[in-house]
Amino acid sequence: MSVQIADITKLAGSRPRRKRLGRGRGSGLGKTSGRGHKGAGSRSGWKKRSLKEGGQIAVYLRMPKRGFSNARFAVRYSVVNLGDLEERFASGAHVTPQALREVGLIRSLRSPVKILADGALSKKLVVEAAKFSESARKAIEAAGGQVKISG
Repeated sequence: MSVQIADITKLAGSRPRRKRLGRGRGSGLGKTSGRGHKGAGSRSGWKKRSLKEGGQIAVYLRMPKRGFSNARFAVRYSVVNLGDLEERFASGAHVTPQALREVGLIRSLRSPVKILADGALSKKLVVEAAKFSESARKAIEAAGGQVKISG
């Protein structure tokens, strides 16, 4: 396989050329460089304020607002199943969010931990978490373990 010049150079016309401003009348962008005469827009440091419509009510204010969402306030839990606890912990272990992080069952200690009852649990464990499903709580206590709610 040979290397072609087209493989290593950019295709002609694939990128638009930049406007060269202030290079004489013949360029079409000489003198005022496309900024017009006088006013803030012709001066350095001026920025167009997006969403402002010069006295007209902006389009985002003209649109109807409807409903309310609690999504910003929702608590997102790190979920751990009983089957995972069965695999990763020995009988009699104290399962805390830090221990779950060390064995790789949760990614971060920032979000609270919730224990769900997916899978079977036969080991006696002391499990500490922010929340438990009712069936998970019963399964842990049925195996002789203990449930502790951490704040």
